[in-house]
Amino acid sequence: MFSRITSQLHGESNSLYRIRQELQSQGHIIRDLVSGNINDQGFVFPQDLLEDILVRGSRACRIYRPDSFGNQGAREAISRYYQNRGYAIDPGNILLTPGTSLSYLYCFKLLADEGDEILCPCPTYPLFDYIALLSGVKLTSYKLDEERNWAMDLDHLEACISTKTRALVLISPHNPTGHISSFNEIAAMADIARRHDLAIISDEVFSEFLLTGESLPRPAGTGAPLVCTLNGFSKMFALPGIKLGWMAISGDPGRVQKALRSLELISDTFLPVNEIVQACVPEIFALGDAVKNNFAKRIRECWRIAQELLQQSHALKCTIPEGGFYVTLKLSDLDEERAVETILRENHILIHPGYFYDMAAGHLVMCFVQQPEILQNLLPDLIGTLDRLAEGI
Repeated sequence: MFSRITSQLHGESNSLYRIRQELQSQGHIIRDLVSGNINDQGFVFPQDLLEDILVRGSRACRIYRPDSFGNQGAREAISRYYQNRGYAIDPGNILLTPGTSLSYLYCFKLLADEGDEILCPCPTYPLFDYIALLSGVKLTSYKLDEERNWAMDLDHLEACISTKTRALVLISPHNPTGHISSFNEIAAMADIARRHDLAIISDEVFSEFLLTGESLPRPAGTGAPLVCTLNGFSKMFALPGIKLGWMAISGDPGRVQKALRSLELISDTFLPVNEIVQACVPEIFALGDAVKNNFAKRIRECWRIAQELLQQSHALKCTIPEGGFYVTLKLSDLDEERAVETILRENHILIHPGYFYDMAAGHLVMCFVQQPEILQNLLPDLIGTLDRLAEGI
């Protein structure tokens, strides 16, 4: 009765989450240091401002006139966003989606047939596995080098390319390492893409949260044959519930036009983006700058506090993230699974082992966007448990 994919979508929960469920059933409150839902951490677009924008948006689209690419005013606002950052992307080259996850699905369907390969960075985010499964494509990993602050291993990337490879995924700032790819890295990736006739899928959802530097290098400014730049409001304006994302297509004009013709049909098949949300995009960009800047400032302060505390541990060291709000921790001769389970049982704090993200053994992953007082309360307990385990106590 069911497809082969259906049988692969059901899996048992892992031991860490079974322990969490057990503790919650006993009445314990678990503090989550891995969730990327920044609304839960107090990052919220001002309610009164959002309500006013939504009311005006609902009035602007009271008569349904859908556009396969999305509301023209919204696409013009996104185009101005890139123009203000030095990248010329025509509004006609922008397609609205209900979030980056569906943008990835569109990209995979656009670029690859069943059985073809997409190259993704490793460490990686688990979501890609399910999108690839639904798309019928195979993910192949290229390495990020921890010794070079998780920079791309470009030699390994090129060695992974086969006759079935159709696209390279770039995530910058990277989740979960926080690495920002340099201009030289991106230029080298673009050169590889050009020589092997590959598209680049550039995920920039953490682009507004730079911990170092003033600007983000982007593949849209290179000579790559085709670049699909993905972003949205979920992280940028702390509006995950708005469900607004986009794809900005750039590169060789012939490739761009072919991609846009196909994407138009894919999008027209579903018309999935809420019309009221689309109508609100220009005002959210126009009125939300101060909100966005305050979010970025607070995240930098959160990292300052987290770094100061984490550096006190003898059991771990961390590669300093350059952007986003995740950090990877490297353990000193300590089993990661035992570490996270002990922290959960004893401190009621949830963090992830590195293998959830295809890291080598001996890593942990945590998020640092919690309220400063929460970080100051939780991290000393977490560090104390790790140090005690490392000492064999």
